[in-house]
Amino acid sequence: MTTIAEQANEVKAAAASRLPGEVVAVLESDQAELAARGVPATAVSVGDQLTPFALSDATGQTRALEELTAAGPAVIVFYRGGWCPYCNITLRTYQLELLPQLGRYSARLVAISPETPDASLTTQEKADLGYTVLSDAGAKLASSLGITFEPSEEGLEAQRKLGVDIRTTRSDGGTVLPMPTVLIVDRNRVVRFVDIHPDYTGRTEVDEILAALQTLPS
Repeated sequence: MTTIAEQANEVKAAAASRLPGEVVAVLESDQAELAARGVPATAVSVGDQLTPFALSDATGQTRALEELTAAGPAVIVFYRGGWCPYCNITLRTYQLELLPQLGRYSARLVAISPETPDASLTTQEKADLGYTVLSDAGAKLASSLGITFEPSEEGLEAQRKLGVDIRTTRSDGGTVLPMPTVLIVDRNRVVRFVDIHPDYTGRTEVDEILAALQTLPS
């Protein structure tokens, strides 16, 4: 199967060939700067115990962490939004290649973004996702885990030139975003796996998640 990284590289190549050069230059500069900053020192790490949380799903119903981990570990995916092509690649790949394999680990998959439930529902329906999608208003949960960043003004303007204003799908009208992150949390809310990508074009591969799940006690 094609990896997420290979699919992301195809998106990058296509963007470089069809988007205005000045827009591509700004986006590439932002990616390089974020990568250079690296993972924040205060970011969530293996062994941390998550504080209980409850967020609205795509239909507006509240879903609590204790529900997500009731039967086994939760694979929690933080993504930027439905407007992000790299996020959409990842969410669809997890639907096709990860979700069918989670039953053997009694694991549940959930994706979280700062977008409103309505926007999350659009993302879920467009990608035909069979797992829970949650709204983290104001990216408050992601910020509490130390995995957020503030996009540059130049980057936001470049996106607007492409017809994307990330504020329009958020209830807070803000621009703080989560770094693409995957956590695996056990039934005691203890983080057993963390993979954070400061460069938002990077993602956690399916094989990495499955390998981590295999190390958890049954």
